[in-house]
Amino acid sequence: MTTLLIPSPARQTGLSAQFRNTWSIAWRTLVRIKHNPAELLDLSVQPVMFLLLFTYVFGGQMAGSPQEYLTYALAGIIVQNSVFTSLNTAVGLHADVEKGVYDRFRSLPVARPVPMIGRILADMVKQVWALGLMVGLAVLIGFDLHGGVLGLLAALALLVVFSLAMSWLNVLLGLLAGSEEKVMMFGFVIAMPLSFTSSAFVRTDSMPGALKWWAENLNPITFLADGTRALLNGTPVGNSVWVSLAWAAGIAVVFFPLALRAYRAKLS
Repeated sequence: MTTLLIPSPARQTGLSAQFRNTWSIAWRTLVRIKHNPAELLDLSVQPVMFLLLFTYVFGGQMAGSPQEYLTYALAGIIVQNSVFTSLNTAVGLHADVEKGVYDRFRSLPVARPVPMIGRILADMVKQVWALGLMVGLAVLIGFDLHGGVLGLLAALALLVVFSLAMSWLNVLLGLLAGSEEKVMMFGFVIAMPLSFTSSAFVRTDSMPGALKWWAENLNPITFLADGTRALLNGTPVGNSVWVSLAWAAGIAVVFFPLALRAYRAKLS
C-alpha cells in the first residue's frame, strides 16, 4: 500500500498576504466580544470607575473642585488606564499559548509573527474604545476639550503609538511568565510605580527631591501624561510629545527583538 504524502502549503510571506492574515487574526480576537459581552463590560467599567473615583473622591482635596482636578487629571487617568489595559495583551497571549491556540496557528500557512501582531492590533482597538468612552464621559461631567477634535486625535495617536511599543514588553512578559497570575503580578509591579511616581495625578513640584528628579527626567509616564494633557487642553506641548515618542521608539527597539525571539522559542 502506497502512502500519499501531501506537502504542507507554503507560508504566505508577501506583504499583502501578511496584512490580510494579520487583520483576520485581529478580527478573531475582536469578534469574541460578540460571543462574550462581559469582555466589553470589563473594558468599559474599569475606565468609568477610575474616572469617577479620581474626579469626585480626590478632586476636591487635590484641586478645590472635581471639575478643576479633572482638567489636570484626565490625561493621567487615561494614561494609567492605557498602561493597565495593555496588560491584557500579556494575559491573553499567555492564555492562548497555554491552550494551544498558537500551535494551531503554526500549522497554518501564515508568517510566524502574524498571530502575535494580530492580537496586539485587536488590543489597540480596545484601547481606542476605552479612550473614547473616558473622554466622552469626561465631557459630560464638565471637562472642556480646549484642544478640539485635532487635539483629541493627536492625543489618541500618541497613546496608541506608546501602547504599541509597550505591547512588546507585555508580549515578552506573557511568554516568559509561568502563569496568568504571575503575568498580572509582574505587570502591576511595573505599571503601578510608574503611574504613581509621575505627573499623571499630581504635579511633580509637590514631590521630595529624589522622587521629583526621577519623575521629571526618567519616568516615561510623566512625558506621556504631560503630552496628552497639553493636547487635550490645547496648551503648549513643549518637548513632552517628542520625548514620549522617543521613549516609545526606545522601548520598541529593545523589546521587539526580545519578544520575537521568545515567541519563536516558545513555539519551536
